[in-house]
Formats: sequence, structure tokens, C-alpha cells
Amino acid sequence: MNIGVIIPAFNEEQSIGKVVASIPGNVVNEIVVVNNNSTDNTSAEARNAGATVLNETFHGYGAACLNGIQYLQNKNIDIIVFMDGDYSDYPEEINLLVEPIINDQYDFVIGSRILGKREKGALPLQSRAGSIVAGFLIKLFWGQKYTDLGPFRAIRFDDLLKLKMKDKWYGWTVEMQIKAVKKKLRIKEVPVSYRKRIGKSKVTGTIKGTIMASTIILKTIFSELLQD
Repeated sequence: MNIGVIIPAFNEEQSIGKVVASIPGNVVNEIVVVNNNSTDNTSAEARNAGATVLNETFHGYGAACLNGIQYLQNKNIDIIVFMDGDYSDYPEEINLLVEPIINDQYDFVIGSRILGKREKGALPLQSRAGSIVAGFLIKLFWGQKYTDLGPFRAIRFDDLLKLKMKDKWYGWTVEMQIKAVKKKLRIKEVPVSYRKRIGKSKVTGTIKGTIMASTIILKTIFSELLQD
């Protein structure tokens, strides 16, 4: 099966080259880094490491992901993998996510940082709390248990397109997880390793970012509930 990787990136020049270089070349057909209004050398570092680089001017995580999806629609891709560009994920663990899909056991596989090994201090309290609250609400409203809203995930491309993803901000991951339940996809969480990111987080690294992300995630959950 052909596998494409989408990596949204905003000012990740110190880490993006490491991320791209760590992705197993014998597993992945194309790596797409979506430069989301970076003011540093993110694009050049990603390109030098061998990635296809796209530019997304709308500043938002979901917008960058949507840009990558649009590009890969013409590339005969079967599975899409999403990961962050800060080197907190372990790209070499990509097989843990794609093999259950390749073996036709699942359609959507999420890498759970909660279930896996974490470097001390890698996952801030606010991130863990956000996953707990979101997981509780999704279980309450839709009956699906999730332990994490982790960005490292894989999904069949045709199923992803059926989800009709819309969020352009921080609600991207939770929107995907809710819509996957609604579409009755076969869902699995697998433990993945997680380390301290290179550089400061644009979300949990600031009070403003944390509040904004939390608000958008809750808004996304209740918007999906109202649509039911």
C-alpha cells in the first residue's frame, strides 16, 4: 500500500530535518511538509532532508493538514500518516500505526502517548488534562474510548476523505476522532514513545495558546454533538 506522511510545520527549522530523516524510506512513498507561515528556514531544512514542501498561508494546524490532503489526492496514496514537526514523536515507529491498516484489521490508528513510554516532562499537565476531558466527553456522547488526542496517527485515505474534515485550527485531531466514530470506522489506539520537543511549543508553551486550544477543542466537540 502507498503511504503518504503529512507534517504541519511552523518555525521548526531546528527539528524538521531530523523528523524527515527519521521516517523509514522503505515504508513511506512521499513525505509532505506543509510550511505554515514560518519565519525561519523550516522550508529549506525540510526540502534538504528530502520532503515535498507546500506553503499554507492560513495560520492554523488544520489548514496545513487540509493543504497536504489536497496535494496527495492525486498521488495514488492509500494511507495517510500525520505527525508533528517538532521531533517529539518517534517517526521510526510508523509501522506500529500502518501495519494494523495494511493487515485490514483497522481503518484508523492513533498513537497514544498516554499508553506509551514518555520522556519525563515531555507531555505537559495541560496536554494530559485536555486529553482526559475530551476523552471523557467523547465516551459520554458517542461511546468510544480514547486516551489521547495525539497528533501521530494513520488512516485510510478514502476513509479520511469521507470524514469531510473542516477544522483549520486546534480542533483538527478531536474532529477526526469524533467523525471516525460517527462513520463507524474500525479504530485502534497503539502505545507510542514520546520525548521532549525541540524548541518551545506554540500551544502548550504559552497560557494564551493553551486557553485557545482548549476552547477550540471543546467548541469542536459540542458542534459535532449539535450536528447529531
